[in-house]
Amino acid sequence: MVSTNKEELLISLQDLCNLFNVEDDIKIEHKETILGNKITNEFIYESNSITHSYSWTYDIDKSLSELRKKSLRKRKAANGLYQVLSTELNKTLPWGSLTGVRPTKLARDLIEYGEMKEYLVAEILEKDYFVSKDKAELVASILKNQKCIIRNDNLVDIYINIPICPTRCIYCSFISSELERVKNKIDEYINAVIKEINAVKDIIKNKAYIVRTIYIGGGTPSVLNNNQLDRLLSEINFPVSEFTVECGRADTITEEKLDILKKHNVTRISINPQTFCEATLKRIGRKQKNNEVLEAYSKALVRDFQVNMDFIAGLPGEKLGIFKRTIKTALELYPNNITIHTLSVKNGAELKSHQQMIESRDVFKMVDFAEKTLVENGYKPYYLYRQKNQLSGLENVGYFRDNNICMFNIDSMEETNTIIGIGANAISKRVYNLEHKIEREANVKFIEEYIARIDELIERKKQFYK
Repeated sequence: MVSTNKEELLISLQDLCNLFNVEDDIKIEHKETILGNKITNEFIYESNSITHSYSWTYDIDKSLSELRKKSLRKRKAANGLYQVLSTELNKTLPWGSLTGVRPTKLARDLIEYGEMKEYLVAEILEKDYFVSKDKAELVASILKNQKCIIRNDNLVDIYINIPICPTRCIYCSFISSELERVKNKIDEYINAVIKEINAVKDIIKNKAYIVRTIYIGGGTPSVLNNNQLDRLLSEINFPVSEFTVECGRADTITEEKLDILKKHNVTRISINPQTFCEATLKRIGRKQKNNEVLEAYSKALVRDFQVNMDFIAGLPGEKLGIFKRTIKTALELYPNNITIHTLSVKNGAELKSHQQMIESRDVFKMVDFAEKTLVENGYKPYYLYRQKNQLSGLENVGYFRDNNICMFNIDSMEETNTIIGIGANAISKRVYNLEHKIEREANVKFIEEYIARIDELIERKKQFYK
């Protein structure tokens, strides 16, 4: 669909074409010419044997670092292509020319590099990046609510991955194994994870790191049995004020497991209904019932856990009215945090391969209703991220009430702190705040390979944090 003489620009330009749903018979050629401090972007748009040419020239500050110059060139090229496609197709996108996962991080970077003032965030996103007014104001609100950010290279977050679920939802593309397939490997996997945890303890001691938060995700960590869960948590003894464990599937939550979590100082859990329509739950492959969600939530409240609940806009077969009832039910429960996801239809998901019909026409209204209704009832947005193939090019937003934010979510999405990833498919990120640099190191993806290569992975991690 798109070609360019600068390959480092190709991914972002192709992503923008995908968001516009550019047809295969449309050809777009991009050329970037650099003469001194002047850069010209030229786009040639061809459709039905009709060719249109567009060109823009801008100056680039020679004093900028090579990294900033590269970033600026990518943004200018994306802005140019957006204007071409918007003109030719008579269409706009809610996030304008932005194709990345973290719109808030872009805004924060622009502030920190002196390219805009915080009070101008919404205005500049609208004017310079063609972001819709609602989304630009959402970014500005989130930045104001992220007051817990501390940039300190000695602060780290720990993420532990348990990539196992009771069953696979048809929209899921995560590398996560169904319990029945790997149940005979779980004890070995926990042994390997514990081995990596102990190696990480040595790294933290040697580097004089301070652990800020702990997050155990997946997958569904609460799929572990009582003994496995207790063994794992017994090895995690860092004194933190925020310790989160995902317990997304209510049918995996028992009083005994909640007591084990409480014994090991876990402070936050997630209980993720996704929807309160049981017909939809059956359709997407989740066996839980609403009464199981309510029972699990009640048991969590009795034990004084902070609770997050996830919901998805755009699930197969759901209309706006059903989604509204789900949000109203969530407000009756009034959890500490609510995350609204927009359905992402990824290639690795069963939903994609079965070509299930998805109603996307109402998804804008769903996301808009959720935001307005949650804010009216005392919730505030505090983190945001986007994924490829989300319906209508929308986003995922986390909301909080009464200052009950999840610091890990902010650290992770804004990439402000080093994250030490443990377990299969966990990714470690080492953040160098002064150098404005991030390095990544990924563990192998699959449980069996992780078990077999644990010693090698530990050595790699030691070198990474050397």
